[in-house]
Amino acid sequence: MKYTITGATGHLGRLVVQAMLQLVAPNEIRAAVHTPAKAAHLMAQGLEVVTADYLDVSLMKTALVGTDVLIYIPSKTYDLVQRVTELENTLAAMQQAQVKKIIFVSFFADQANNPFRMSAYYGYVPRRLAASEFDYAIVKNALYADPLVPYLPELIQRHNIIYPVGQQPLAFITQQDSAAAIAKLAVQPQLRDHGQTYLLSQAQNYTMPQLAEIMTTVTGKPIGYQPVTLAEFAAIYAAEGDGQELASMYHAGALGLLADVSTDFARITGQQPQGMREFLAANYRTV
Repeated sequence: MKYTITGATGHLGRLVVQAMLQLVAPNEIRAAVHTPAKAAHLMAQGLEVVTADYLDVSLMKTALVGTDVLIYIPSKTYDLVQRVTELENTLAAMQQAQVKKIIFVSFFADQANNPFRMSAYYGYVPRRLAASEFDYAIVKNALYADPLVPYLPELIQRHNIIYPVGQQPLAFITQQDSAAAIAKLAVQPQLRDHGQTYLLSQAQNYTMPQLAEIMTTVTGKPIGYQPVTLAEFAAIYAAEGDGQELASMYHAGALGLLADVSTDFARITGQQPQGMREFLAANYRTV
């Protein structure tokens, strides 16, 4: 078997690679990356490294030839049309390279009434794949818990979580757990080749007061919940380049659209996902 992982040097991709190395031989893993120079450590581990560019069909075809299962991790762009173009180019390259199977790594903000800027993309993908000739599975991640760790110093300084979601809960998953489930899924054909959709989340979701209580316990610093408005949130993080996009995501949260949890992680892996308290406690001191 040959498993090709796109975005293999990214935050999630590198974890998927490491999870796959626990399940298959290094020579069965192909790392498709935009900048091969950043993947020297993967070559040193015995992986094949190829150049990939979602906007170049010919290059993608070359990268995918001989692939049995493609694990497709989308780019991080908030350009909706570009995201769709990248997917279409990849599907065209798959067809030309005669690749039949794909695991698409998605996000659970895909409801028809979801105001998140990228919701239309996540809603488009399952319909597009259902109408294709490919064998596929879709993995929908809940919100990543990982960004909360470097965010903690700011929250300690503010004394409050400020997410504009009101009393609606949010669901999370760690990237490590997401990667473990994706890798397990990749090597279980009965779970991945029939249009299945999985939601990866922790066992429970959290209201912001509940999350603040956990953060207070873990850090030993008082953290409460004082939400700002959506407009204020967008303005606060405008300098980081994604204030409006994040505000649109938390607008979805305020509508209760980012609260779903499932037992799919346990179904795929046979284990329980790491809880929020345990995750923050294990990682806070490394900030």
